[in-house]
Amino acid sequence: MNSVSSPATPAQALSVALLQFNPVVGDLQGNARTIIDAARQAYAEGARLVVTPEMALCGYPPEDLLLRPAFMQACEDTTDHIARSLADLPDLHLVLGHPLQALGDDIRTRSWSVPRRLNAASLIRGGQIIASYAKRELPNYQVFDERRYFTSGREAGLGPVVVDVLGWRVALLVCEDAWFDEPAESALAQGAQVLVVLNASPFHIAKRAEREARMGAFARKLGLPLVYAHMVGGQDEVVFDGASFAVNAQGEVGARAPSFEVATLPVTLQPQGAVTGPIAAPLSEEAEIWAALVCGVRDYIGKNGFPGVLIGLSGGIDSALVLAIAVDALGADKVRTVMMPSPYTADISWIDARDMAERLGVRHDEIAIAPEFEAFKTSLAPLFVGRAEDTTEENIQARIRGTLLMALSNKTGSLVLTTGNKSEMATGYCTLYGDMAGGFAVIKDVVKTLVYRLSWWRNAQAAAAGQVEPIPERIITRPPSAELRPDQTDQDSLPEYEVLDAILARYMEQDQSIEDIVAAGFERADVDKVTRLLKINEYKRRQAAVGIRITHRAFGRDWRYPITSRFRA
Repeated sequence: MNSVSSPATPAQALSVALLQFNPVVGDLQGNARTIIDAARQAYAEGARLVVTPEMALCGYPPEDLLLRPAFMQACEDTTDHIARSLADLPDLHLVLGHPLQALGDDIRTRSWSVPRRLNAASLIRGGQIIASYAKRELPNYQVFDERRYFTSGREAGLGPVVVDVLGWRVALLVCEDAWFDEPAESALAQGAQVLVVLNASPFHIAKRAEREARMGAFARKLGLPLVYAHMVGGQDEVVFDGASFAVNAQGEVGARAPSFEVATLPVTLQPQGAVTGPIAAPLSEEAEIWAALVCGVRDYIGKNGFPGVLIGLSGGIDSALVLAIAVDALGADKVRTVMMPSPYTADISWIDARDMAERLGVRHDEIAIAPEFEAFKTSLAPLFVGRAEDTTEENIQARIRGTLLMALSNKTGSLVLTTGNKSEMATGYCTLYGDMAGGFAVIKDVVKTLVYRLSWWRNAQAAAAGQVEPIPERIITRPPSAELRPDQTDQDSLPEYEVLDAILARYMEQDQSIEDIVAAGFERADVDKVTRLLKINEYKRRQAAVGIRITHRAFGRDWRYPITSRFRA
């Protein structure tokens, strides 16, 4: 580490490039090529400090890949390859996010030379790693599980890293470090003049504004400019929204990259703490959510090599929304819909499903399931003697549809997208091996009221652009129904969705108690019903397809409740 003998203010401006790119977890060579090419391009455009996101080398989160020695060795080899590949660029300083294996004293056994995995940010210059910083604050909440994999830089006995970059004292931080005071204050004590923060912070609604507000307050408190390089793209259930940015010493945003786009953000740091660069306009809430869902579908399908997707199109709003998202993500040529009417399917469902498929230009097939339904009932009749029809027969219809979609998936290689929303997943209004059958749950974290908002928003966007509205209006305005028995509607057995979704938000996302929710003005009967359904259907959710996370608490990595439990408060 350099001494603190540099001047209080740098002598000249510093040109920085924040590489907002979309890595593929485990594709070390591909990610390295992207980093090398983007760094060279940024250097040619004048940047001398180039910053990647957190764990850019291997993608985030790599999860248990980090436990494999071969993976860690490959990361080390690829880091060296990047350094050598950029050695010919004088004055290029690349800050690379990557996993680093180091040796040190194991606090528990007091033995030496114990391998430690570090979430690192390394400064590369002249073909060599000049310094490496280890993340000090390891998050273990929501979707994060970093203490399973990494040793904190603090526990490893590693201090702040402040390096000289063309006369600037640059402090390196990694993601969570910037949400705590100590890492940056330690760097400030070492003479830091700018904070460089590498990030892989999963998206949820309102996260961008929260992130900028926190970093702005942080920069203002320390009196230092701050640059924030953020990942973009989808990885299984999480998505990263990009929107990399820089704030000046007063905490004001001076540069911002677009959300949900691969981009290089050029930032100029002035000696007195000013920050300049392009400022992309922030997205509205609906636009941001839509972009997150589109990104999640595009990357899950593309990164995993599926040729396309299949959707059971019912004429209802949930499957309509999933279809609109899929076409925006993949194009009509990679999307195929199948209508599978039962004896209880209304004529308008046929008509509206055909209409939407035609509007979006996707292949649409129809397979009536009445023959299969009758065959099931005939086969089961001797075993069901004396028992009235109930949800059993409703679920048989859903499972026939699931079987047909999975057969098409096996034959074509396309992935089935499930169409259940968060309200249904919470209350169990979904059928195991039926409408839950599939490989990716697009709107698993989208409550029903938001389904309507997004549908109206997407149609409004199309109308404003002079295009045909993708979702027929009747699909949005008609009462929702599973159409598994005569004259069925969702509200036959559930509270109104405005009430249901509000209870779910309080109980599931905010951890309010039943008594707190009742005290807030909700009917006890509604609260008791919704919370009971939430608890008894955990076994279904454990078997559900992975789906895109858009809230700060989704049914997935950040919802870990026991299936067997008698706690009811």
